[in-house]
Amino acid sequence: MRLTHVKCGCLMVFAFLSLTWFTTYNGNDEGEPTYHPKMIQLYERLLVAESRGELVFKELSSLLTRLNLTKPNNNSSTNITGLLSSRLPNAYLYLPHLRDHADSLNLNVVLGQGRTGVSLVLGIPTVKRQKQSYLVSTLNSLLYDLSPSERKDSVIIIFVAETDAEYVNSVAELLQKNFPKDVHSGLLEVVSPSQYLYPNFSRLRETFGDSKERVKWRTKQNLDYSFLMLYAQEKGTYYVQLEDDIVAKPGYSQTMKTYIRSLASDDWLFLEFSQLGFIGKMFRARDLPMIAEFFLMFHKDKPIDWLLDHILWVKACNPEKDEKDCNLQKGLLKLRYKPSLFQHVGLHSSLPGKLQKLKDKDFGKVPLFAAHSNPPAELSSSLKHYQQHTLERAYEGQDFFWGLTPTAKDFILLSFPQPRTVNGYLFRSGNIETNEDKFYNTTVEVLPSDSSVRDRLVGGQSPQYEGSYGGFIVIGSFVDGVAEGQIDAQMQPISALRLLVHSDSDVWVLLSEIFIKL
Repeated sequence: MRLTHVKCGCLMVFAFLSLTWFTTYNGNDEGEPTYHPKMIQLYERLLVAESRGELVFKELSSLLTRLNLTKPNNNSSTNITGLLSSRLPNAYLYLPHLRDHADSLNLNVVLGQGRTGVSLVLGIPTVKRQKQSYLVSTLNSLLYDLSPSERKDSVIIIFVAETDAEYVNSVAELLQKNFPKDVHSGLLEVVSPSQYLYPNFSRLRETFGDSKERVKWRTKQNLDYSFLMLYAQEKGTYYVQLEDDIVAKPGYSQTMKTYIRSLASDDWLFLEFSQLGFIGKMFRARDLPMIAEFFLMFHKDKPIDWLLDHILWVKACNPEKDEKDCNLQKGLLKLRYKPSLFQHVGLHSSLPGKLQKLKDKDFGKVPLFAAHSNPPAELSSSLKHYQQHTLERAYEGQDFFWGLTPTAKDFILLSFPQPRTVNGYLFRSGNIETNEDKFYNTTVEVLPSDSSVRDRLVGGQSPQYEGSYGGFIVIGSFVDGVAEGQIDAQMQPISALRLLVHSDSDVWVLLSEIFIKL
């Protein structure tokens, strides 16, 4: 492709030399040149050829970029050759060191299925921390109560902003182990930069009284946010910037979408779902190239949240008017949702030695259980509860149930005083603070009041359901900590519902929601 571009340039040089060579003079006092008519015609044709060559060059470059999106490399990751350069033509101007290596702007997709066309893209940059990593807890919080449709309409991109391949792979393995279904479905992606992406940070100028280490930290952070935005821009409609040490409120996804639909004006530049720093800022994906280019232009000068405010100033403020008017105009471009949907929880910053004690006062308390009005039932369980977190209180919507480590054949039994029709059920394990304490390898079972129903549905050559001991029929199981479904009309009325554990667990178990649907 470079050869094509050079050839176009040579045409222009040839045209210029030819035009000069065939120049004659009309003999007047000024000695003004007169060009040969055929050479003028040739020159005009070459100009057209030059223009078309440039257009073809750009189209072919774009095509190669798209083709390379699906081309695997030798490391079972995906190299996105020219991805950032195709989306940010001025990258080499702001970061001249990128010219030293042809693959400096390559990003490696370590995990991912290339999901696009979603409504919501969540971007999370993460780095190696000296003290404690919050990444798994953050993802647990974000994934906690996403509905199946929301999981299909979202993508979460983790940008591991490190050039150490061993560390990047360790993060990928950690997420593959903890979230296998979400990685397989394409909901979770892990991306890492080329080893040549970052400049020499030792040459940075110290400003605003910050130490050299802090200037380096905030400069790299600006680059990380920018590269992540550029990668994410073609994934979906809206992009939400997050950090790797936050907690999300249940229902955050639907809340954000509802808020967008409720806005009377479409003139906003970004929406704030947290008042802290750069957390919870939502942008339209189509605006990300402009925003990222602004960040890259001034990446060495100021922190990311200051730069974002400067974009607002450039777009909204009249220098001839006062600060009050400026703030008023900026307020029309950034809209704040309350209460906040995201809270910063990490104590140890990614900057060594820095403690992050900031909390969003508008976040409020996170509900740890969901209350429902359930029909009367006699409750029993082989699981021992912890402190006041009993099964009875959870069933009545007063608390969550928290039981000690389950083993195979442990159960929770709901027996109805009289057989009754139950249309469906919902059991949610784990909560936003203790999301790993879930039911694993556990089935949901019903006991029909009519014993002949079991023989009809379970027995025979083509059984519709699997049977379980005690006359129960298996109707569902826990997937990602949640069991939800309908109960077949053929089984009605039923006498009991049972949760049955089939293997020993390594963690306690917590039921944050019990809903018997009549």
